[in-house]
Amino acid sequence: MGLNTYECMFLLDTNKVSGDVPTAAKQLHTILEKNHAEVLASRPWDERRLAYPIKGHKKGLYYLTYFKADAKKISELDHDFRLSEVILRHMISVIDPKWNEEMQAVAQDDHRFALQVMHDEPEGGAGPGPAGPGAPPVEGGPPVGGEEGGERPRRGPRRAEAEVGKE
Repeated sequence: MGLNTYECMFLLDTNKVSGDVPTAAKQLHTILEKNHAEVLASRPWDERRLAYPIKGHKKGLYYLTYFKADAKKISELDHDFRLSEVILRHMISVIDPKWNEEMQAVAQDDHRFALQVMHDEPEGGAGPGPAGPGAPPVEGGPPVGGEEGGERPRRGPRRAEAEVGKE
């Protein structure tokens, strides 16, 4: 069976990691390599306060990893991730092959390349809108945000003036 590219977002226990992120990353890579996965990119993403406690923890370190693996090995990876004491939660997503390069650039924190690819104009067009991004509205087009007379945009259709006087 062919290899797929996967993205995995880990939520790591900050008490167990305790500032030694390279050791935690090595543990994650060991689990991946044990299951014959090839690590493409890996980096800490962000340390945040959690919206609700998870296993009694109020803070966690998000860690992003991209890897190639056989689809049959994902259930084994999932099982091994659940057994790890460092990992509070994890989410594995398969990446569509057309997005492989862009997603890996994001994972490797190459902002310039990722933003350039994401904001490139599609072929044969000028980008979003009739005049391109950031351009003023086209003459005769609808006003933006109710500019005329400071009025708010209306939600329903207007009643005809003839109907107003019949009440």
